[in-house]
Amino acid sequence: MSRFHRFAIGASFAVSAACTIAAPSAPTAADRLYLHGVVFTADAGHPTAEAVAVRDGRIVYVGSDAGAAAYRGPTTQTVDLAGKFLMPGIIDGHMHPLQAGTVMLKCNLNYDALTVAQLQQRVQKCLDESPSGDDAWLEVVNWFQESMLPPGVKTSHATLDVLRTKRPIVVRSSFGHSVLANSRAMALANITAKTPDPVGGKIQRDANGDPTGVLEDSAFVVFETLIPKPTAADDVVAANAALDAMSAQGVTSFLDAIAPPGDLAAFSAVHAAGKLKARAHFAVPITPPEAADPAAAIAKVVASAKQYDGGAIGAAPSITVRNAKLFLDGVIAAPALTGAMREPYRTNAGTAEHPNWVPGTSRGPAVYFQPEPLAALLIGLGRAGIDPHLHADGDGAVHAGLDGIAALRKALPDADIRVAIAHDEIVDPVDYPRFRALGALPVLSLQWGKPAGDTLGLVDYFGPQRMARLEPAGVLAAAGARIAFGSDWPVDRLDEWFAFKVGVTRTNAPDAPAEYRGRLGDDPGLSREAVLTAATINAAYELHQDDVTGSIEAGKFADLIVLDRNPLTVPAEDIANVRVLETVVGGVTVYAARPQEP
Repeated sequence: MSRFHRFAIGASFAVSAACTIAAPSAPTAADRLYLHGVVFTADAGHPTAEAVAVRDGRIVYVGSDAGAAAYRGPTTQTVDLAGKFLMPGIIDGHMHPLQAGTVMLKCNLNYDALTVAQLQQRVQKCLDESPSGDDAWLEVVNWFQESMLPPGVKTSHATLDVLRTKRPIVVRSSFGHSVLANSRAMALANITAKTPDPVGGKIQRDANGDPTGVLEDSAFVVFETLIPKPTAADDVVAANAALDAMSAQGVTSFLDAIAPPGDLAAFSAVHAAGKLKARAHFAVPITPPEAADPAAAIAKVVASAKQYDGGAIGAAPSITVRNAKLFLDGVIAAPALTGAMREPYRTNAGTAEHPNWVPGTSRGPAVYFQPEPLAALLIGLGRAGIDPHLHADGDGAVHAGLDGIAALRKALPDADIRVAIAHDEIVDPVDYPRFRALGALPVLSLQWGKPAGDTLGLVDYFGPQRMARLEPAGVLAAAGARIAFGSDWPVDRLDEWFAFKVGVTRTNAPDAPAEYRGRLGDDPGLSREAVLTAATINAAYELHQDDVTGSIEAGKFADLIVLDRNPLTVPAEDIANVRVLETVVGGVTVYAARPQEP
């Protein structure tokens, strides 16, 4: 197989083998020359340079200013970087862009740490500002459930039932795995004490067995049939808004990590209108119930590829459908605790006033896919040329994912199938070397590796030994894993440079509350070069486009960004303040920062 593997659906997705261009004896003039810069290439053989030449959407020269002079012609646009930093565009290997664009239009809690009273005030304000009939649903988004104040405070349907409305309300956790619903919403969804937990989900219950209003994972899917869906036109607006936000952050390629038909249709419409600003990759979801018929599940993914995949990647951004998404568990964050663990979560055998945390009986829900169906799906996807993308938060899910990948490698030892395991928030040390051995790619949201409500909220449930190895980016890198970056936006704000800073420092923002100061755990973190590599050439490898993007090399497409400071040399905390000045995709500028006010 070529590096751009061929699908078993009859369409060739191989790119041209002409990925490097030897400098001709008399170079043709470039369209654009970047001179006098600090160039981070992400090319291990030639990591730095000072000049780059671009022609017809491709890089034709990387090297010194003196060497670049041969590419200057009468129509060449010359950009004097004046010492500014030039690097490959960011490749975000795990996000949810249509969802992110959509939430910009909803009642938004903006990831803020809130008390119950503040949560109620914010939701009431949205109700007051959007008067509607009693049957109109209110969706509230970006609820940072794990950072409710004070820590450990509980919410239930009663939290919302006291608001001045008869409308059904759902409040969606920013992590995407929990929903808080009021009594009206649960009544419309027929959620009662007799409702069983669905496969891959959990209905939180009180001491009497009655639903509390907190629903985990597939337990809140029932609302999707009740809440009016955005129109196709709404989805296009959301997609364009997401692309604008990405361009301003320097994102030139992304993976939509769970792409139902609506996502594909929206971004295809944007592409048809000539407004696609980033290379768009999509992972079609396969749900746990679909494991009962692996052939049908794989056929669904292949059908989406046939309908939407744009074929060979060119200079202009296009759409690829070459990934499938499988959730192996939920989230380790409290209070959900739906991440599948190898050892039980701890439980309080004492009282709130005199706690006594001891090993409990719950390891979280069972891994959502059993071993044999998971292996069958991964092998079938591999045979179809589809790269699996697995969600695994807890170490039990990570272990199960690696077992499934081992089965895939045994069945298809020569296939170039790039299997990603996203999140990997806690990994059993026995599994650290298996990532490299199995060619499994940890796709990490680096911004999570800091003291915060979601991480420190696990202290009691995990105990000191597991807390010490939470968010194991550094140890996975030391074990030889090829780490890729994925923001998981809109689980968090789209702030790539804050994520990179956390990847290096393992610290929160300088103005974080006192309880969130200091470093998280014992993990050493990543070097600056490793962070930038994770978000460039490694993520390009994940998305099977490293032959044409991810590094600044002659022959590759000119996906470049210019920064206002050098993230390799500024104080580590200052990496979070990096500002993107220009974003270029295939030689075309898709974002240019406005001059800052003096």
